[in-house]
Amino acid sequence: MSTIIEAGHANRNYWYDLWRFRELFLFLTWRDILVRYKQTVFGILWSVLRPVMTMLVFTFVFGKIARLPTEGDVPYALLVFAAILPWQMFSNALQESSNSLIGNEGLISKVYFPRIILPISSIITSAVDFCISFVVFLAMMIFWGVGFHIQLLLLPLFVFLSLLTAIGAGLVISALNVSFRDFRYIIPFIVQFGLYVSPVGFSSSVVPEKWRLLYSLNPMVGVIDGFRWCLLGENVQFYWPGFWASIAAVIVLLYSGLKIFRGMERSFADKI
Repeated sequence: MSTIIEAGHANRNYWYDLWRFRELFLFLTWRDILVRYKQTVFGILWSVLRPVMTMLVFTFVFGKIARLPTEGDVPYALLVFAAILPWQMFSNALQESSNSLIGNEGLISKVYFPRIILPISSIITSAVDFCISFVVFLAMMIFWGVGFHIQLLLLPLFVFLSLLTAIGAGLVISALNVSFRDFRYIIPFIVQFGLYVSPVGFSSSVVPEKWRLLYSLNPMVGVIDGFRWCLLGENVQFYWPGFWASIAAVIVLLYSGLKIFRGMERSFADKI
């Protein structure tokens, strides 16, 4: 593959280059999937163990000790697991993408390609864990006798929204991590903090009505509420104003991520 760099046409050619380097994108994605659980004792079982253990802890803390209400007749464990699905995908994607540029410094310093391929390819691999966890969730629904609903057809929309949220945040963090290596220590704190301020262990309906729209500016609120609505059906009351607020927040985050990443991309090879 030959690459022609024309003066004054960088922005126009950049997005076309994403298509030209699609094979590199697929290769990097497949590589990340293969090495994800390499040399681990439990291997891909971690995709099941992590969400299940989180569900057990949150169900005990929020459901048994704090006695927060569930939605309808849904078991509290299912309410939590329905939120863990998108949250795990988002948090895994954010952590993987944040180090994607630094982890490929040899490739960045020697070969030209759109650098945005690296964080996005690492984000896509988080969908593998999601698919495995989703199968476990379906098994839990059957076990508890919770039926499937027509809203389930809209689930891909919220999966896509979760990935867009991860891409926007991942582009910002990965770009800043090249210049400021402190971010590698900040990311775990951000993920942990986000876990507790997002409605993972509880229903967003417990948030006072006057604050709920503001609370929905957290883009993961609309995603999590959407997952619960699609998976648990009429048991969950969907807060549409909050959904549109979350959509707006995702758009702003994605635009900001692209703007910051493209602005800093030229200096990656020198700083890395």
